[in-house]
Amino acid sequence: MKLSKVLWQTFKENPSDAEIPSHQLTMRAGLIHKAGSGLYNYMPFFLRSLRKVEKIVREELDNIGCQEIQMTVITPGELWQESGRWEKMGDLMLRFKDKNKKDLCISPTNEEAVVDIFRSSVKSYKDLPLALYQINTKFRDEIRPRFGLLRGREFLMKDAYSFHKDKKSLDDFYDNIYKAYQNIISRIGLKYIVVEADGGAMASSDAKTHEFQVLAKNGEDTIIHCEKSGYAANIEKAKSKRSQKVERQTSELKEEVETPGKSTIDSVCAFLNIAESTSLKCLLYKYISNNKDQFLMVVTLGDDTVNEIKLGTIIKGDHLRMANDQEIETLGLIKGYIGPQGLSEEIKILFDSEISIKNAYVVGANKRDFHILNLVPERDCKKYFQADIRLALSSDVSIEGFPIEITKGIEVGHIFQLGDKYTKSLKVNVLGEDGKNFIPTMGCYGIGVTRMIAAAIEQSHDEKGIIWPVSIAPFQIYLVSIIKDEKYLKDAEDLYDKLISGGLEVLFDDRPKLGPGHKFKDAELLGIPLRVTFGERDFIENGTIEISVRRTGEQRKVKLDSVLSECQALYSSLK
Repeated sequence: MKLSKVLWQTFKENPSDAEIPSHQLTMRAGLIHKAGSGLYNYMPFFLRSLRKVEKIVREELDNIGCQEIQMTVITPGELWQESGRWEKMGDLMLRFKDKNKKDLCISPTNEEAVVDIFRSSVKSYKDLPLALYQINTKFRDEIRPRFGLLRGREFLMKDAYSFHKDKKSLDDFYDNIYKAYQNIISRIGLKYIVVEADGGAMASSDAKTHEFQVLAKNGEDTIIHCEKSGYAANIEKAKSKRSQKVERQTSELKEEVETPGKSTIDSVCAFLNIAESTSLKCLLYKYISNNKDQFLMVVTLGDDTVNEIKLGTIIKGDHLRMANDQEIETLGLIKGYIGPQGLSEEIKILFDSEISIKNAYVVGANKRDFHILNLVPERDCKKYFQADIRLALSSDVSIEGFPIEITKGIEVGHIFQLGDKYTKSLKVNVLGEDGKNFIPTMGCYGIGVTRMIAAAIEQSHDEKGIIWPVSIAPFQIYLVSIIKDEKYLKDAEDLYDKLISGGLEVLFDDRPKLGPGHKFKDAELLGIPLRVTFGERDFIENGTIEISVRRTGEQRKVKLDSVLSECQALYSSLK
């Protein structure tokens, strides 16, 4: 492809709304064009890389027996209403009505649509297992789209869905898709980690679910990793324990102590000259269960933080949130001085598992300007239960006692075991081997295709620009002609033709009015793996052509006849 004939524009400055390198570089390198908030047009070079990612994804999924389909981007609202998600998805889903006043939406995900296909097509266990996938446009109406392609509203996604007669079949396929995802990311050439994840609203808390996280300094997700045990989890799900525990057991009775104006953990502990880990932090939450308001006091050590994702998986109810000031007051409690002792029966108590119920702690006295010394949960509190509800800390150790690391990642893939959540709600029945109908179980498996490219750039760049993984670079060779003497232009053209004939993908910078400096900066910004420079001085004086490697900066000067073989060998070594 000749640059003189390509629609391409680069920019010196970062866009004002671009906060992270992948957003800055995709815009500056002319890979995408902003159409609106969270909406981007894919320009020619980006589209070439996108197709390469798609090809890798298709090959790996086809290898494990998945079948490609393509579902409509617009989905009838009645399917979502049937599953019960029409209201639950809320503002994240763009909804509208057609001329016949029928509800429609732009699909943010396709569980309902694929189940509708399945129930109209599959009637017998003999057709199972079945795995279907598509690579298609999705739209999620993010309130604050940012980070370019990492948090846009419209994006390209691979979503796959599998149907099974039983859990064993689902487990077997889950293992296959897990390995396929590993192959996909490895073939693209990214450093990644697979972590245990929270299924959220998609899956039950005990179902298998994993995220595939590309490691990147600016990643949105926080990952806990133990190198020695191999354990890795999203911080939302991570199980760890404190590296040191403060043991303070006492037989002394609890007593009130005046703490005037001290309503925060740090101020109370400083006033009493105690460690925050010897105090208890008490937060009041409200949720709905059986159509009734329920209140829960959540208690952690003073220097811990409640993990609301973990909390949400423990509480069997809806609309979990922290109680507001008025609700706290109505229950006879005082914000900043809350404690778990002497509560009414309507307030349940949940202690974090890191709290030793035999230890003595400082806690709010449920009385303004007072706290309690020597509260022992086992002795001084009524009914309560314990669970892991704390957010992991970098100072923690793994459950086995090994050191952990906290790192950042970008989620590019997520796989779930859904169970019968959607097949049951959409009333799917399949005839079993015993002649009886059964409800098939499901899995779903997503890859952010556009997100994968943004993650690759986020992981691999420098101050000059992008450094593409070779497998998804838009081109393999960036051929730069800096010839002024017209009698050598034919040699540059011949080299371009020879490289293409040799099976290489070449972008030929033949723009006649630009100087070498401009061309070299564009080459570095675009980040093609190899740059071949056809310069007058080297060619006239020595008959050589310069080849440079974008990732390492290595340079070689070779004879014109050897350029093709040298490029082929160099490119192979970079894979």
